Amino acid sequence: MQYIDQVELENKRILLRVDFNVSLNEKHQLANDARIRQSLPTIEYLLKKNNHLLLLSHLDRPHGRDTQFSLEPIVKRLAEYLPGVTVTLVSDLNSLPRENTRIPTSSEALFVLENIRFFPGEEANDPKFAKELSSVADVFVNDAFSVSHRKSTSVVGLPPLLPSYGGLLLKKEIETIKRVLDNPQSPVVTILGGVKISTKIKLIEKLISLSDIVLLGGGLANTFLLALGFQIGRSLAEREEVHQAKHLLTIAEKKQTRLLLPTDCLVGDLKGQHVEPKLVQSLSGHDQIFDLGPQTIVTYQQAIAQAKTIIWNGPMGLFEVPAYKHGTDAIYEAITTNAQATSLVGGGETLAALSHKHHLDNITHISTGGGAMLAFIENGTLPGIEALEKASH
Repeated sequence: MQYIDQVELENKRILLRVDFNVSLNEKHQLANDARIRQSLPTIEYLLKKNNHLLLLSHLDRPHGRDTQFSLEPIVKRLAEYLPGVTVTLVSDLNSLPRENTRIPTSSEALFVLENIRFFPGEEANDPKFAKELSSVADVFVNDAFSVSHRKSTSVVGLPPLLPSYGGLLLKKEIETIKRVLDNPQSPVVTILGGVKISTKIKLIEKLISLSDIVLLGGGLANTFLLALGFQIGRSLAEREEVHQAKHLLTIAEKKQTRLLLPTDCLVGDLKGQHVEPKLVQSLSGHDQIFDLGPQTIVTYQQAIAQAKTIIWNGPMGLFEVPAYKHGTDAIYEAITTNAQATSLVGGGETLAALSHKHHLDNITHISTGGGAMLAFIENGTLPGIEALEKASH
């Protein structure tokens, strides 16, 4: 694959795939614009070389054209970061002010196509839609690592039709993650949270092989507690995946990887009004686990403090409720205070949990992708990367 800083790209009309799938609050205002900021180096690099850009991004999962998922608030924020550049949202390709039916070549204009998922051809990877998009440009650039695990038109459908390159953020993501995976310094500590084990079986196997210690939290840990015979009451778990959890525990034992589970937890109600710590062996049939307990937090922090390589994906509990954010916060603090470790953090929920934290620069790399980071760790490549590699030959 070739990246934009390895080729001469000047005065070109460019389709640039970015990921502006940011979190919005109840009023539909931007809650976190980290993904917009992380796209700026590529946008500014291409604009400096007098290229003319049409940005492609999705937002959430709209069913058809739905104004509440418009990119309008994102376009306004992007314009604030690009003083002197006119940033224009276009509802479809026919609304694009055209020069010979292609992206206009005004040197101070940047265009953003409305939510790409408003178009039925996007998620279907429709060749007709790909041809339509490619007709307005000379070049395609993918800078959206976080969606490169998806086989959609704007990820895999465009590279066969246009000269195609990776952007600076895509380059940073791939090179950093590869460096962590190819030559990790021991001890390697992996922290896995979130809800599901069912979609992560192969990934957890890979991480068990890579790690010295694996720390589990969230609903995912509850399934393992069931596999060990603990009563978890009404807690979130994938009860149909208990056999897979037992299989993974056996693999960890064979690989001599320490797979640590919570020894205590916070139980309570969804609003966090009636909270108490309990040892896992003391849980009753009515209890609901919502976070790590204080004893587990200490154990996990001690393991992280000794690490030379740290990989973290997924919160430790229901962090959106203040009473249940202590576990996730404690993991974050342990990672940021370990100055000797190379740390790799990713995942949509993980990023949301960290959105207002200090000391983020103490983390070696915060990946923009959750599913993409995990798929890349598991498979060593992604469909969007493969599409760019084929395009460069």
